[in-house]
Amino acid sequence: MSAPRRPPSLIESFNFAFDGIIHVLRTQRNMRIHFLIAVLVLVFALASGVKKLELIVLLLAIAFVLIAEMVNTAVEAAVDVATTSFDPMAKLAKDIAAGAVLIATAVAVAVGYLVFSGQVAVRSSRLLDRLSDAPAQLTLIALVLTTILVIGTKALTGSGTPLRGGLPSGHAAVAFAGWMATTLILEDSGHRFLISSLVFIMAMLVAQTRIESGVHSSVEVLYGGLLGSLVTLAVFQLTP
Repeated sequence: MSAPRRPPSLIESFNFAFDGIIHVLRTQRNMRIHFLIAVLVLVFALASGVKKLELIVLLLAIAFVLIAEMVNTAVEAAVDVATTSFDPMAKLAKDIAAGAVLIATAVAVAVGYLVFSGQVAVRSSRLLDRLSDAPAQLTLIALVLTTILVIGTKALTGSGTPLRGGLPSGHAAVAFAGWMATTLILEDSGHRFLISSLVFIMAMLVAQTRIESGVHSSVEVLYGGLLGSLVTLAVFQLTP
């Protein structure tokens, strides 16, 4: 008869917990994204001097998202071990766990917006007012110029086609050019930050789809995004 297994010590329990956190960070892309965003949010919160209560709320929202992502990973692992073939209930369990992460993320985004929107809206409005007071028709010029530069760069590098693959990503360039143009031509400073943020998120989603579909690498998408943003900013700045 085998001896009963001794319970783990306190140090071993902490080690097991840290092993779990490290495993999720290593294997789950979404967890790495959440973790990076959490670090950036905390750095920005400290730099902008948020109040103590606001910082507590941000920490709770961040913890909520990270815990939900870890529980989702644990549920997926347990379901994969328990089932060897497709089971509708197993799929439902995974979908519910993923839904929990989605809710946690949506709440965290709402909290972040409520905490930062006031300060950032005022500061960004002042900055953008200084950057440009250009008419909306410059957007078309910026988008056309961005497209021409994308095609020209692909021709010089000999990679991809005008509409698919190669350096830079044309979709990312146009998406971020649109974001920059939208940000610069907004007249209602009270809603500028919100609208600009939504357009930026959409541009990020466009860039992400190009990477996930395997059409572009991260470098190609980053180059395209920078190209579109900087060309548009230059057009608005240099045009009287």
